[in-house]
Amino acid sequence: MSLRVPLTLACWDYDRTLPLAQGDVRPAGVDLTYLNLPVEETFFRMLRFREFEAAELSLSSYVLSLDGDGDAPFVAIPVFPSRAFRHNGIYIHTGRGITEPADLAGRQVGVPEYQLTAAVWIRGILAERHGLPVASVRYRTGGLHQPGRADKITHGMPPGVDIAPIPAGQTLAGMLADGSIDALYSPRTPVPFAAGDPRVARLFADPRAVEEAYYADTRIFPIMHVVVLRRDVYQRWPWLARSLYQAFEEARALTVARMAETAATRYLLPWLYADLERTQQVMGTDFWSYGLTTENEHTLRTFLRYSHEQGLASRLFEPAELFAPETLADHRV
Repeated sequence: MSLRVPLTLACWDYDRTLPLAQGDVRPAGVDLTYLNLPVEETFFRMLRFREFEAAELSLSSYVLSLDGDGDAPFVAIPVFPSRAFRHNGIYIHTGRGITEPADLAGRQVGVPEYQLTAAVWIRGILAERHGLPVASVRYRTGGLHQPGRADKITHGMPPGVDIAPIPAGQTLAGMLADGSIDALYSPRTPVPFAAGDPRVARLFADPRAVEEAYYADTRIFPIMHVVVLRRDVYQRWPWLARSLYQAFEEARALTVARMAETAATRYLLPWLYADLERTQQVMGTDFWSYGLTTENEHTLRTFLRYSHEQGLASRLFEPAELFAPETLADHRV
């Protein structure tokens, strides 16, 4: 009989989590089953059916899950498997005369879900740094490449914001290409853009330059996902929170060491060494940290403010409220 707690973790196969998936890193006291699933499937199954003991989860959806009456269904640990700058995720129809964020006012803009973490970041950044009020845009929701996408988690309708679903049978990518919508906020690259369709372009022609300037000004590397435990699992074995947190930290450290290795190219990027050096010049050596560090707290506080200002979170949460307290303190000898 195993003395380890059996635990199923649903998470995509990121390089920073691969040591967990392959068994090179084992959480203390845990018999881990790692399910490699696309993020949309993981989020849907965890939010709708609570299928897994642990899973990566959309930061926005997790914050909304804390808003209900009674015990929230999940408890997060400060592990961020997905982080991404989002200026590159704003796409436009090239025939609409849109050249800067202000041109989006009054336009129809597609978003897979209004509460999508990437969309919260984009709206907040455009409002705060580019003078585009959230309510000045008309939002149209639906599947990016497949019709019929529905919200994974319910939320109130923000006052004064025009949100409506796209017609049945339509997709956001198709509607952007044919001009039925003017722009799109999306964490995934729309197929028409990837295929070189001249009707679709990014709003920012050089998004990396804009994103590097944004980081220099704000010190924010946007957090997209957290890792959560089902509350019933956490309440039965509170020590799991710290065990998982330490395992994710160990897996991340292994990935950092492997990425810096230049004896043989591990990834399909010929100039990975140069890109890593550039990233470290802009962001420092510990640019993908876990835990409630000063910069991560600042990043989370900004997101939580955006969520509240955009009519999603009913109150302004503090970053520490999001996480199991066992993961926010450590012993000293």
